[in-house]
Amino acid sequence: MERVKDNLSLEEAVERLLSVIHPLEDIWECPLDQALGGVLARDIYAGFDQPPFPRSAVDGYALCASYTDGASREDPRCLPVVGQINAGDAFLGTLLPGQAVRIMTGAPVPAGCNVCVRQEDTDYGENIVRIFVPYKPWTNYCYAGEDFKAGEKILTAGTHLGFAEIALLAALGKSQVPLWETPQVSFFTTGDELVLPGQPLAPGKIYDANFFGLTARLKELGLPLKETGHLPDDPVLAAQRIKEAAGRSHMILTTGGVSVGKKDILHDVLSIVHGKKLFWGIQMKPGMPVLAFFINDTLVVSLSGNPFGAMAAFEIVVRPVLSKLSRRPEITPKTVWGILQDPFPKGGQVRRFVRAVYKNGNITLPAGSHDSGNLASMAGCNCLIHVPAGTGPLSPGTKVQAVLL
Repeated sequence: MERVKDNLSLEEAVERLLSVIHPLEDIWECPLDQALGGVLARDIYAGFDQPPFPRSAVDGYALCASYTDGASREDPRCLPVVGQINAGDAFLGTLLPGQAVRIMTGAPVPAGCNVCVRQEDTDYGENIVRIFVPYKPWTNYCYAGEDFKAGEKILTAGTHLGFAEIALLAALGKSQVPLWETPQVSFFTTGDELVLPGQPLAPGKIYDANFFGLTARLKELGLPLKETGHLPDDPVLAAQRIKEAAGRSHMILTTGGVSVGKKDILHDVLSIVHGKKLFWGIQMKPGMPVLAFFINDTLVVSLSGNPFGAMAAFEIVVRPVLSKLSRRPEITPKTVWGILQDPFPKGGQVRRFVRAVYKNGNITLPAGSHDSGNLASMAGCNCLIHVPAGTGPLSPGTKVQAVLL
């Protein structure tokens, strides 16, 4: 049996998780109106030119540019108007030399026309139009295929679909798109001390900040939640709920119950569900007590119950796993270097992550406590300073590395 090593370095822990997690392989044809946030499984090619015909870029008149030569307000060019084309219409007649047709933005330009004159440069004539400005050929004329051409690759497999990509797929006429399967993530908090906001706060109770903070974070990252809830400090009941969720989830996250107290039930849960343990404990502050194990093919990562500890471990440890599982590299945390503007008095022999604000190369620390159980000083922060193990107190002007949130 493989010997399980605990109290890993951060690099060892993340590498251990990434080595046992694989991107999801199933592809499904997703309706376009449900595809936002998905990842394309195949390249997308255009089946036609866009626009499929030459079209006007303005409201005005389509004609041959040579008939505007020398035009001015004192000496306008006068042309008969033989019809009108709105967007969605087509000009069915034949435009003869010296004629004009009224045209609206987006309408197809008739054959024989090589310019669209803005209506503001005319007298808005209905039967005869007076043109006051000379025009060069192809002005305000959008060519067929100007946006994209038939056979052109438009989107590459692996693209994360945002609103612009959805609009582009609609323009391509795609009612369904091939997407990689979306990871099904479930999340549970543990602890009998937790109550939901809105309920009375009885003695010894606290509100469940982890539940709302991490579910919000998963939604921010575009990862839908399969199942959520709260687990009691009863290892048998908690094990039953987690095992049931494992049958419906690719990954389960929990907070609380992973340290060494009498109510730290996740160690018992691991035994009850006959899980395959990966490790327990990471050499980092906050968020050191991380427990990772498998229930069959479902990865369970149990984070600290301290709110900032849970958030820090989620950002540093869990996000790379979610990135690989979902085939979305942009979820992986990015790092920057900046100049610290405030002193940080704590040093230590364990790697530490400190909440902070990064802006224009400068990093400032929020006022208030930096303890792992405190949340108030996290508001407004957009990064975590990386303080390497063995580092002493930090002074203003120090160059530090930060993980962007």
